[in-house]
Order: sequence, then C-alpha cells, then structure tokens
Amino acid sequence: MIRKFSTKNPAKTRILILGGGFAGSNVLRELQTHFKRNDVEITLVSQDNFFLFTPMLPEVSSGMLHASDITTPIRSFCRTANFCHAKILSIDMENKHVSVIRIFDQKETVLEYDYLVLALGSKDNFFGNANIEEFAFTIKTLEDAIAIRNHIISVLECADQERDQILQEQLLRFVVVGGGFAGIEIATEIHHFLKDATKNYYKNIDSMKIRTIIVSAREGILPEVGEELGKFALDYIRKSGIEVITNTKAVDAGEDHILLSDNTIIPCATLIWAGGVTVDPLISTLKCEHGQSGRLVVDQYMRLKDHPSIFALGDCAHLVDNKNNIVYPTTAQIAIRQAKLVSENLVAEITGKINLMKPFLYHNKGVMATIGKRTGVALLNGKKIRGFSAWILWRSFYWAHLPTREKKIKVGFDWLLSLIFRADIMTVGFIKKKTLSKLETPIYSVIERGMDQSQNMSYL
Repeated sequence: MIRKFSTKNPAKTRILILGGGFAGSNVLRELQTHFKRNDVEITLVSQDNFFLFTPMLPEVSSGMLHASDITTPIRSFCRTANFCHAKILSIDMENKHVSVIRIFDQKETVLEYDYLVLALGSKDNFFGNANIEEFAFTIKTLEDAIAIRNHIISVLECADQERDQILQEQLLRFVVVGGGFAGIEIATEIHHFLKDATKNYYKNIDSMKIRTIIVSAREGILPEVGEELGKFALDYIRKSGIEVITNTKAVDAGEDHILLSDNTIIPCATLIWAGGVTVDPLISTLKCEHGQSGRLVVDQYMRLKDHPSIFALGDCAHLVDNKNNIVYPTTAQIAIRQAKLVSENLVAEITGKINLMKPFLYHNKGVMATIGKRTGVALLNGKKIRGFSAWILWRSFYWAHLPTREKKIKVGFDWLLSLIFRADIMTVGFIKKKTLSKLETPIYSVIERGMDQSQNMSYL
C-alpha cells in the first residue's frame, strides 16, 4: 500500500529537495538560514544518509583519509528541516508529488510539494559499453573509493605470492581511463600508494614493476587548466613513472585486459573508469525540455521552463553562459553558487517578492588539481600556478570548504599523520566482487583471440 505524506500544517509551504550532494545540501542549509522560525516545511530526500565531499575521494582510495573524514550525516544539517532516507522512483510534475521507496523496508511513499528542487547529481557514463561497465571500477561514490582500496591491496597480496613472472606483471598493471580531473587524481594517488606500499611491506615485489597507465581520449590531459599547465602536468606525471596514452579510447574490456581503439590489448587485473558522466536516469525521463547532454533546460533564475515551481541546479541543470556561449560545466564550485541563488530566488517567490529574483551569473575564479606527491596545477583568475604552491592551494581551498569544524580537524590531523607514518595496507569492509580466475591462464590466450580478429593488434 502506497502512503501519501503531507505536511501536518497545510498552511505551510512545502519545499522538497531531491539530492544530498553539494547542490542539494547547500540549498537546504541556505533555506534554513532564511526561514529560521519554521515558516515553511523543508524536506530533503537522498539515497545516502550522508553528504560526501567528493574532491577527496582519491585520498580515501589510498588510505590517506578515512571514509568518515569526508562524510557528514545529512541530519546534522537539518535544524528545522526533515530528512527522508529513500530512493526516488518517479516525479509527477503535473500533480506535484514524488514517489520514493524507503531504503530499510522498501515501503513506497508519496511526498507532496509546492516547490521542488532537483539536485540529483550525475552517474558514470560508459557510452553503452557493457563490458567496461561490468569489469571496471569507478570513482564517484564512497563505496567506489573503498572498493578500489580493498582491491589494489588484495592484488598486491596476490602478486607477492605469485612466482610466475608473467602473471605477476599482469597483476601489477593498473589502468585508469580518463584524462580529466577524476582520472588524473585517482591515478596519481594510487600510483604513489602502490610504490610506497611495495617498498615498505611487500618483499617479493619489485616496486619498479608497478605500472600505472592512464588512457586519455584527448591529445593531452586536464584540458580545463589550459594547454601550458596541461603539458606541465603531462610531463611531470610521466617523469613520476606513470605511463600516459593519449588520443586513444578504451573500446572493450574483460576481467583480465582492456582493449584500446588502436587495437592494443593491455593485460591487467585493475581497470578504473573515469571517462565521463551523464545525468541521473530519472532526470532524463522527465517530460520537459532537455539539453544535448540530457540535463534540464532552465531559465536564468534556475527554474524549469513551463514549470516555474521546479528548480534544477548542479549536474541536473542545462544553462548557457551568455558571455562565452557555452553550457556551465558540472563542478562543485558552480553547484555551490547555484545553490545560494536558488535559495534566494525561492525565498523571493515564497514571500511574494518576485521582483527580487536574481539571474545566475558566474565568473570562474579558477580550477586546480593534484598531480602527484605535493605537486599540483592551478589556474586562478588567469594566473598559472604549478608545483608545491598549487598543491598547497588545492589542499587549503578544499579543506576550508569541508562542511564542519569536526571534519576540518580530522582531515588536517590525518594529513599530518601521513607525513610521519607509513601507508596503511589493511583492507576494510566489503571487497567488490571481481573474479581473477582467468589470470591462471597467461594473457597469450587473450592475444591469440584478438589476433584472430585483427592481425594489427598488439599488447602492452
């Protein structure tokens, strides 16, 4: 039986927020500062009961940070708001209600609203490649980061016991697909962890046999930071021992290899996909105007066209920057700025001051990325910064944006400990299911199958 949930006080305006990431959680916090006397009823719905600070996910994969360092219970943000731990099933924009299913007992409930905020984020985009989706790890959720950490430690444990040199080399080959921020930061983070771990703990593994490979479909890497900094990052990463293959796409994969667009087969036991994202499937099915990427077309006030009571922001929103004539990218910085604007516009509309609604205008102050141990690149207001200074800027900026004082202390303390103590090689929790049984057969069998299809195939 489906239950319909409505406010206890029908006179209150009901605001329903879908999504607990940077966009949704910041809308919640901003609205509570405006409506301090419980004048409206605010409800946030999320499949996770925590806010995840995604920029630091790679450091969870390497064990530098603990999972609890970058997660904050959403309920800790809810001073006057309600929280609903549930999966969203459907959105009825005409009747203004949302169907959700409770996580614990799978009971379906209908939530009614007067104003709806869509902030569901994005999903990994495998471009229809089912094999890559099946065999690759991703780096978008907390579970992803923990799964990668557990997996690479398990691979090291296996490689330490393996006496067949060919199989050991295959085990020690780690491939990351994606030359953007996510791909570069996870590749460099796990590479340095692997090097440190093998030197300190694994006596039967030569650290020089560790091969971390980045596959980028572009001519270079990190296009967001510009050509000069991108080239610096590429040169530095290669000097640190990471192989970078450019102008090449991953087109297929198995549990023990990856196939590239130039017909190269890379035998490996670890494949991490950071090759792109797409909108949440629920967003793509809504009957309204969509942009080319599937995101929802919004007006300058972040409202859906033909549905002025629905706001969309972050990864859900398709909004063109009139200055550059390009769609605003899906970054945490933009989501946070949009959250502030959406909150202010919601307040203006609810209080009858529509003339105070503001259009979204954003000046990109800069972008930054870490590219290795105490090294980074940053482009801030047109100024190019590289090396240790950029790394410090990256850490300072994201540390300052951690949501609570408690998290700032924990992250700062763990960063300090990482300078003093060796890397932790303990697996924690559930290890993602990934069969390595075929590694008992040398990769030559894979090569032979590939050569039957194309005599131009090679392998690394």
